[in-house]
Amino acid sequence: MSALPETPFDSIENAHEYIRLLLDAVTEGKRDIESDVQGAVESKAERHLEALRLVQHKLDKLEQHLKTSGRLLNDLRILRRLLLEGRPEPVSSKVASVRP
Repeated sequence: MSALPETPFDSIENAHEYIRLLLDAVTEGKRDIESDVQGAVESKAERHLEALRLVQHKLDKLEQHLKTSGRLLNDLRILRRLLLEGRPEPVSSKVASVRP
């Protein structure tokens, strides 16, 4: 039997990768919204433009939070490496399956 599947939070490295993927998605979303804003400006749709600007603001905040989280996870990786210097990495707490 195989081990349980990994989740994005099984390790600091996996969480860091997950945050990076989320940041990529936010960046793509910001590009999409920017083109929508340009269309709303040209069509003079004020309420639609206001809503899009609010979306831009929220995406900017989310991007900042994700960048901060990425830096924090990177700091944790470095600190773990320093603390475990000279010692082997701990075995993950995954449940191993037993074959009959």
